[in-house]
Amino acid sequence: MTESRQGQKWWVMAAVAVGIFLSTIDGSIVNLALPRLARELGAGFAAVQWVVLSYSFTVVSLMLIAARLGHRYGKQRVYLVGFVVFTLGSLVCALSSSVGALLAGRVVQSVGGSALVALGPAIVTEAFPATERGRAMGLVGAIVSVGLVSGPSLGGIILEALPWQAIFLVNVPLGLLGAVLALRFIPRGVTVRGQPFDWRGALLLVGTLLSFLLAVTLGPHTAEPAFLLAAALLVSFFGGLAFVKVERAARFPVVDLTLFSRSDLSVSVFTGWMGFVASSGLVLLVPFFLQDLQGRPAAAAGLLMAVPPLVMGLTSPLAGWLSDRIGTRPLATLGLAVLMVGYLLIGGLRLDTPAWEYLLRIACLGLGMGLFQSPNNSAILGAVPRRQLGTASALLSLSRLLGQATGVALVGAGWSALTRFLDPTQASDAMLAPLEVQRHALAWTARGLALFLAGGVVVALVHWRRERLAPLGT
Repeated sequence: MTESRQGQKWWVMAAVAVGIFLSTIDGSIVNLALPRLARELGAGFAAVQWVVLSYSFTVVSLMLIAARLGHRYGKQRVYLVGFVVFTLGSLVCALSSSVGALLAGRVVQSVGGSALVALGPAIVTEAFPATERGRAMGLVGAIVSVGLVSGPSLGGIILEALPWQAIFLVNVPLGLLGAVLALRFIPRGVTVRGQPFDWRGALLLVGTLLSFLLAVTLGPHTAEPAFLLAAALLVSFFGGLAFVKVERAARFPVVDLTLFSRSDLSVSVFTGWMGFVASSGLVLLVPFFLQDLQGRPAAAAGLLMAVPPLVMGLTSPLAGWLSDRIGTRPLATLGLAVLMVGYLLIGGLRLDTPAWEYLLRIACLGLGMGLFQSPNNSAILGAVPRRQLGTASALLSLSRLLGQATGVALVGAGWSALTRFLDPTQASDAMLAPLEVQRHALAWTARGLALFLAGGVVVALVHWRRERLAPLGT
């Protein structure tokens, strides 16, 4: 690789880094602000979930479409539009004075965010040689961690001194910087003309994902939860069948389903989804534990929440570098196992747990995600031909965001149900239950997530064993 190409790849990484940082810092700041939003807007726990879910819903529904548009019109052009739209959405959020306006701004943000999260890893992978893919994904993981660390810390400082609307203003100068870098340094690439866009597949995809997400979020909170949940899941199931049928018949599908014939891709996407179901669900509850249950101020809670992403940021580059040398599967499997242990440790938190003990328990989560995410991402992007990197990049992000949306919904609903089960007198709102009851519900939620991740460890071990035996013909 020439010196000019060497320099160019780092500028491309810088442009993508801004997009990754934007999407991660935005989510982590918003999570920390949820208790304040619940108080100032007079909303219950279920209502403030939608500040997170409205973003996740839209991004999950549109990212595969964004990847296809990047293939059709060029990744640089679609990525640049993503920066502009995300920045405009952030301004709408910053100017909001009601829940409705805030949710509208979050939806606009997510339209731009779908392009940033779908195409970023593919753009980086194209800029770096195959022998440095693990290293590049390790750097991406480190950038994610910087965003996650900065979000709680910066958010805590902002929330102590300014109105909650100010947390969205952080995105505006970053969005402008990212747009300039994308315009200047990301190659325009080769666009594919003459291919019609698969609108039928796109609409079926959006409908299927939305019905599934609505089922897991709204179902538990309705007067007839079993009926609504069953109806929405049925719509999602039949929508998924129709999507598969349409995509198999399409000449230029939104998603090339033949990619999933590769077991390494399928297992990596599935275990990635499992990891983010667990991590995002608990991230939703930790701010409530630190602030409402332990009574810590927002700034202190933000610093404590920064520990897992900080550990992840230190671990991810090393894990990515090692995966280029020893393979992705051993490290990804080890990471899942460490993550499982981390949730068992979280299950032991008490109302009087001191900060140092909390840090020791929570740091295991960062170590597990750091060992898991970079090798797993590298495995997904290495399992497809170069011409389909955009789709693989979107699938990588889809597993993350669908896991986050599912985790926020299911873990939040599970914690609420456990709280009401332990104290039936507070059936209207779990946040009104005694603090010790809420703490017990959190402990059992964390143990349930550890059991959930144990299934992922088994899947990864079975696949790893098959990979090792394959050369022997067994």
